[in-house]
Amino acid sequence: MTAIYHVDGNSVVTSPNAAGPWDRRMQHGSAPSALVTWAAERIPTPVPMNVARVTIDLMRPVPVAPLTIESEVLREGRKIQLCEIKLFADGVQVVGATVLKIKQQSQPLPDDVKELPVTLPLPEDSLVEDGHGATSPFAGMVSMRAARGRFGQAGAGAIWFRLDHPLVEGEAVSQAMRAVVAADFSNGTASTLDFRAWTYINADLTVNLSRQPVGEWILLDGESWIGPDGAGLAMSRLADRHGYFGRAVQSLVIEKR
Repeated sequence: MTAIYHVDGNSVVTSPNAAGPWDRRMQHGSAPSALVTWAAERIPTPVPMNVARVTIDLMRPVPVAPLTIESEVLREGRKIQLCEIKLFADGVQVVGATVLKIKQQSQPLPDDVKELPVTLPLPEDSLVEDGHGATSPFAGMVSMRAARGRFGQAGAGAIWFRLDHPLVEGEAVSQAMRAVVAADFSNGTASTLDFRAWTYINADLTVNLSRQPVGEWILLDGESWIGPDGAGLAMSRLADRHGYFGRAVQSLVIEKR
């Protein structure tokens, strides 16, 4: 399968499969979010570290077009590394992101500190969500299974996501990238508003991880809050088969179609 991105140095060629649901000329937020995570993970660290937080500001709609990546280490420490990643389209910055990594160090924890288990149905026991490839090419690259509610329908939902397509040509999809790809679907997982009557585009995405996810399937256990002044929040707890491991928050721009 052709990857979403071909990266040569700091130059990126984008596949049409990166397109999102709002405008076929613009990328789904999951795609550039995963790209900046990939770029940050490529930056060497002085000791083994894992991604603990990804914060992405979608400064402009990201076009389905060639991009340029700029990377910088803002803080290099013995226990953390803070990276800044920027994406440019035709010389204009479209994405700004910071990625925090934390040193890997095994810690024996007290017996009463336990991971919160998932009590919702697992992917194989959940309802198959199909047909979303018709709403956006990128959604067609992702399998969905509804454990509670339905994707894109009003009401809080809990949906399992699995990326089925390579993102960067010749590169494996990391577990942090899988989490970020799923997390950007938060506004569709807990869509309080009807997609046919409203747009609720996210202007940013923040993903916090207490550990690296395990396996291909990522659960978004979501909810959303819609304010009266054109803004809203989409929030999800992230889990895998072993339990909950993270949270995602999106700031939403709410508009009537």
